[in-house]
Amino acid sequence: MASIALTIAGSDSGGGAGIQADLKSFSALGVYGASVITTVTAQNTKTVAAVHVIPAHMVGMQIRTVLNDLDVKAIKIGMLATSEIIVAVARSLAGFKGQIVLDPVMVAKSGDALLDESAVSALLQHLVPRATLLTPNLPEAAKLLGASPAMSLAEMLAQGQTLCSKGVAAVLMKGGHRQGETCVDLLVTPQSHWRFEAPRLATRNTHGTGCSLSSAITAELAKGKPLNEAVARAHGWLHEAIKRADGLQVGHGHGPVHHFHEWWP
Repeated sequence: MASIALTIAGSDSGGGAGIQADLKSFSALGVYGASVITTVTAQNTKTVAAVHVIPAHMVGMQIRTVLNDLDVKAIKIGMLATSEIIVAVARSLAGFKGQIVLDPVMVAKSGDALLDESAVSALLQHLVPRATLLTPNLPEAAKLLGASPAMSLAEMLAQGQTLCSKGVAAVLMKGGHRQGETCVDLLVTPQSHWRFEAPRLATRNTHGTGCSLSSAITAELAKGKPLNEAVARAHGWLHEAIKRADGLQVGHGHGPVHHFHEWWP
């Protein structure tokens, strides 16, 4: 029987992030993927040209329809765009008993805003307390806390612990925005923390890394892996996907990672 994961996120017409990256990550890791689309973007490796928001009631209907039939074990939540969609998602997941990975998507790699300012408080109120894991990068964590981005590992840990106090079970503080030869992520729970590190790779082809990491963790959780093992497997898989990204030669901006590096060159 296939393990099933669901992604609730926006569509990236360029194929490198969002729903497309999530489904590729699920498939690459041996998990069947279902999807709920929250927004449709006109997007490529260089820019987000336009965003069309799906009506909140339709987002809720997609979720309920999928969950009424498919035995979904884990859900990844990405781009939500508005407070109305956030509320609709929270209501539609009220009876869901599986794992939830919440990736607080706020800004695209191109710098384009992907979440309304008014939606940040709605995210904290309605979805953060429901999540198994929150996966912010450092600017996103800072925005959720109304603080400056963490500069040191000690600050990353402190911000992760503060986010845990908002009700989420665990936080993965992604350290890709820090400087240095090594990229360090911290998995933080109220009781403990784990460190995941890898050499920083010299490439501009990192479009969709956040989406791909959170969906890879979701895939491993759907297969029944404990959280720290799921993060470890996803972290190693994404590092290799970034390492192999230049070989794809997709687009003229920030290209995608190679989701299927374990399957084809």
